[in-house]
Amino acid sequence: MEKLIITTEDAVALAVHLFKPEKENGKLMLINSATGVKQQVYFSFANYFAEQGFTVITYDYRGIGLSKPESMKGFRGSMRTWGSKDYKALTQYIKNTFPEHRKFCLGHSVGALILGMNEDSKMFEELIFVGTQNAFVGNLKLRTKIEAYLGFGIVQPLTTSLLGYFPAHWFGLGESLPKNCAYDWRTLILNKKSTNRLLEKIGDYSKELTQKVFVIRAEDDVWLTEKGVLSLLNTTYPNLKPTYRLVKTSESDKKEIGHVNFFRNYNKKLWNIILNELIY
Repeated sequence: MEKLIITTEDAVALAVHLFKPEKENGKLMLINSATGVKQQVYFSFANYFAEQGFTVITYDYRGIGLSKPESMKGFRGSMRTWGSKDYKALTQYIKNTFPEHRKFCLGHSVGALILGMNEDSKMFEELIFVGTQNAFVGNLKLRTKIEAYLGFGIVQPLTTSLLGYFPAHWFGLGESLPKNCAYDWRTLILNKKSTNRLLEKIGDYSKELTQKVFVIRAEDDVWLTEKGVLSLLNTTYPNLKPTYRLVKTSESDKKEIGHVNFFRNYNKKLWNIILNELIY
């Protein structure tokens, strides 16, 4: 594992880790993290794929983990800059450094939504979506819907306006978020257009993506519904060619997958689901 610093076009330093295999298979995987999830969560998964011959890259978006500033208050960053600047810096690095590799991108949650914000997404041979959807509250189950209205309709904007950032860790929602990331997240939840509403505010390349996508959803992910997943593939990425895989809790040794735990080391045997898709 090698640590790098990659600088975006607007001069933000991003912490990046490069996992190099001992025996190359000529394939590269970029991992786009979920909202507020530090790249360390993906390290075991990345190591596993490096052991199978893949070059794997993880990174933290601006404002998250090792790419966090000293003070979050007033720090400028949004989900839109995650896609158009941060993810873009990584794809440019990959194009320049690994031109001959077969390229794959795994987008976890928001990490799949930002693909439509960067025209370089077309360079990936196949995409892997894990735990992602159009997160509009109308697509959610009743209990989660109520929590979403209370959390994103009242609590999140109130705390964000008072503090100048969103203390997501107070609510078990991962790393604290820059103010505009929090507001973009609110848009994903409360605006009926969801991801498409964010794409309207920035360069939208979502309809230009035509490659295969392997879409994984965990049976016990309470924040995800089949309706939301199909909405994303039908209305945001209608030209991708999806294959769907529902991962059941019975497939997990701990009988626990949820929204993030697919990537925990105790679910290592589930990683073959992705490996088998990419070895051909």
